[in-house]
Order: sequence, then structure tokens, then C-alpha cells
Amino acid sequence: MSGVVVAVHPGGALLGARGLQRAEVTGVLEVTTEVFSFSTPDGGGTEGNTEEESGYKELSNGSVHITLDPKTLEQELPPPDEKEAMLPGEQNNEALETRLYWRRFAVLAVFSLYSLVNAFQWIQYSIITNIFMDYYNVSSIAIDWLSVVYMVAYVPLIFPATWLLDKKGLRMTALLGAGLNALGAWVKCASVGPGLFWVTMSAQIICSVAQVFILGLPSRIASVWFGPREVSTACATAVLGNQLGVAIGFLLPPVLVPNTADDKDLMGHNISIMFYGTAGVSTLLFLLTIFVIKDRPPLPPSKAQAVLSTGPAEDYSYKKSIINLFKNKPFILLLISYGIMTGSFYSVSTLLNQMIITHYPGEELNTGRIGLTLVVAGMFGSILCGIWLDRTKTYKLTTLIVYVLSFIGMVVFTFTLNLGNLLVIFFTAGVLGFFMTGYLPIGFEFGVEITYPESEGTSSGLLNAFAQVFGIIFTLIQGQLTTDYGPLSGNIFLCAWILLGIVLTALIKSDLKRHGVNMSSINKGQAVPTELPSENLSGDVKPESSSLPHQTSI
Repeated sequence: MSGVVVAVHPGGALLGARGLQRAEVTGVLEVTTEVFSFSTPDGGGTEGNTEEESGYKELSNGSVHITLDPKTLEQELPPPDEKEAMLPGEQNNEALETRLYWRRFAVLAVFSLYSLVNAFQWIQYSIITNIFMDYYNVSSIAIDWLSVVYMVAYVPLIFPATWLLDKKGLRMTALLGAGLNALGAWVKCASVGPGLFWVTMSAQIICSVAQVFILGLPSRIASVWFGPREVSTACATAVLGNQLGVAIGFLLPPVLVPNTADDKDLMGHNISIMFYGTAGVSTLLFLLTIFVIKDRPPLPPSKAQAVLSTGPAEDYSYKKSIINLFKNKPFILLLISYGIMTGSFYSVSTLLNQMIITHYPGEELNTGRIGLTLVVAGMFGSILCGIWLDRTKTYKLTTLIVYVLSFIGMVVFTFTLNLGNLLVIFFTAGVLGFFMTGYLPIGFEFGVEITYPESEGTSSGLLNAFAQVFGIIFTLIQGQLTTDYGPLSGNIFLCAWILLGIVLTALIKSDLKRHGVNMSSINKGQAVPTELPSENLSGDVKPESSSLPHQTSI
């Protein structure tokens, strides 16, 4: 026998999920026959007759503790109008079994590493803008577009990419991301030559398409492979890989490609070393992706995933999911605020070389180190915020605090940039990076929480799309302001937008839907009476607790 929760009217009506009281039932789960056995308050068995009334069974006795006879009963589905209101996993009677697998760490590691290489390829030009300007004989705007193309490609391609993730799964999306990343790296190897800027731009376009299949995966990997107590940390770690790639992109290019303006052949040789090294690493990671990354584990890692996995896949509509997300007002506010913060980070990262070199000429190497400091500090911020969210689940409060501190960090960085002291810039960049970069995984996880049960890939994809749109706008406007009026005006422009983001974040209503589903499973082992103010439980029989792991409303 298996235990379920049913609702019983004190007057004797079995009301299914609409009932006024809950009671423990043993036996077959649902009633379809007209004769069954139940127990009276004194424990004696009585056979009662039922009759149909508005689609429900009527009891001839007001007993609360009902024992159904499995020999005379068959299964019945919930009424259609009740079924629509239930979560997918509540529409059947299977146990929601969960399990964690060690493979999850390998999946996370491989993804983080090829995401790292893709981020490295994004920033490797911008951090030594003046060197590539000299080598290819192009303007600074042309070099900026090697970064901006990542953002431009993302916006139109995010919708087919998230559709692919939802329809074909994690593995196919990961293979495309890692494969295109390796292909773009090899094309760059053919772009070493002063007249081959168009080849390196073509290669960067391929890499920008690859990142469309990368940026939306952290929350999907975390949700599908990791348990509820580690999901935020896992998401932060996945985002960390991308941030580490940016950090290495700030550090290595100035070291591998020093400014040898008087020797173009040596400059080209150094550039080729950087390109070939990147191609070799990205190819190795593509091979690891083939062997390591799978769509999902055999059993789900959490109750929330178990509920989703029991829903009928054929009912999923990508178009409807997009519509639902755009009807979600808290998510719309998060889209804009996330876009502002992440777009600001993209703009600062792209223009960092120009900002530093304006006040500190000849400091290309220290510019890279400042960028490294900004991102490494952000990596620590990401991990600490992920751990904090796993422990507290205070998504909105954490998001708001980090946003405010990012604003303060941006203001301090803006007004200390021209002091003539590089140590101050290292410190302020570290503070800015800790909070600004640390915000990225928080936004991902907050988005998943307030949009559950919609696809994590779709919500993350839209967040990234808005980030790219704001990144394009901010980079182009701040770049022009920096060229015409200096770094101060461009940074003040960003400060004003981040201040607006604080206001929008404060307006977000925090409804942690995924966390609610995971927490509800804790209370599933006991049938608890839920009384209306006007009606109390009649009779001497009290609901009995159940040790069975799964209970279903009928």
C-alpha cells in the first residue's frame, strides 16, 4: 500500500484537491468505483455507498480516517481544472527520487575551461589596443569592434541558441560552443600579417558565435547536475571560468606580445605564438567536451528538477516560455538592471587600456595587471556570493547590496583614475571588480528563482542578451566620450546608469519559486490538517502521519 493525501469534508464528501481538511489514506491512490471500505471512529469497518455529485464521490459517513480497499478500487486522474493548477510532478504518483553524481564536477570543470578560452579570445585584442592598431594599421575603433562583435552577435543568435538548448539539450549546445571556439582560434592563426585584419575579424566573429552557446549554460549546468544546497555555488563556479578567461586575457597578451613597434616581424611572431597556443588548448577542450559533458544525470539532483522531469516534454513551447518571461514584471526589472551592470563591466573591460594609457603612457603591462586585479577580485566575489546564496537564499537583498557597493566602487574608480598613483588604481579596480563581477552569478540565480519552472537556459539567455545590448551601447558611447573628452566623462556616464540600476533592483519582487518547491518536499512526509476558519475537524479520529516519501493530491 502507498500513502497519499486527500481532502475530506467533515460532512462526508470526498472533495479531492479542493477539500477542506486533509487526512491520511492508505491503499489505492484514487477512487473510481462506487463501493469502498472505510473505518468509523470506533475502528470498526463499514461498507459505504457513494454517489456522483459535481464530479466528486459522496460518503455516507463523516469519518476522517479513510481506508480504501485496493481490491475494489482503480486509479483516477485529477479533474482537468485541478490538473492545470498542479505542478507537473504532482500529476502522477511516482516517487521523486533524487541523487548526486561525481560526474557533475567533471562537467563543471570542462565547461568552465572552454568558457575561459572563449573569454580570453574576447579580450586579447582590447588589452593591447595600441599594439594591434600599429600591427594592422587600423584605428582604435576598429580594434574596439573586435570586442563589440561578441556583443553584436549574441543579440540575434540568443533565441535560436536557447531554443537549441531546450530542444536538443546541454550536450549538443556544449559541443557547438566548444567546437566553434576551437575553429575560430585556428582561423586566427591564419590572420598573422599586417594586411590580414579582415581574417582576424572573421575569426573573432566565429568566436563570438561560439559564446552564444556558452554564456547561457552556467545556470543550466548548475540546476541539472547539482543539488539545491550547492546550485548557487556551482553557477558561480561556472561563471568564474569565464571571468578567469578575462583575467588571463588581461595578463598574458601584454606579456606574450610586447610593444616592439620598430620590428613588425617580431611583433607578428609574438602574435602567432599567442594564437597557436590558444588554438591548441581550445582543441583539447573540445575533445574533452565530447567525452565528458552529457545532457543530464540518470536521476535528477533536486526535487525541483524531479518535478520538471516528470512533466510531458511534448507540452513544452519555446514561444510560450518567452511570452511568459516577458509577462513576468520582476524578471523584466531584473533584465534591465542586469543589463546595466553587466554592460558596464563589458565597457570598462573593453576600454581599460585606453583609460589607463591616457593618464599613464607606456604602462601596457600594468594595464593588463590592473585588469587582472579587477577580474580576480571579481572571481572571489562570485564564489563568496554563491556560497552566501546557498546558505541564506537571500537573493534580492544580496543583489541589492552588491549593486550599491558596485556603484560606490565605480564612483571611487572614476575620481581616483587621474591621481597619478598606480597603486591606488590597483586597489580601486580590485574593489570595483569584486562587486561588479561578483554580481554576475547572483543575477543568473535570481533570474532562475523568479522564473521557475521556465527553462534556465531561456532566462539566462535573455539576461545575457540584455547585457550585450547594454554592453554595445555603453562601449560605443563611453568610447566616444573617452576619445573626445577623456576617461572622466565616460566613467560618469556609467555611474549614472548604475545608479538607475539600483532603483530598478529595489523594485523587484522576490518570489523564490524554485526554492519553494525544494523546501516543500521537506513537509511531504506528513498529512497535516488545514482548517478553514468556519469549519473544524469533526469526529474523534486525528490524521495519522506517514513515513512514505511521496503524497499526491486527488
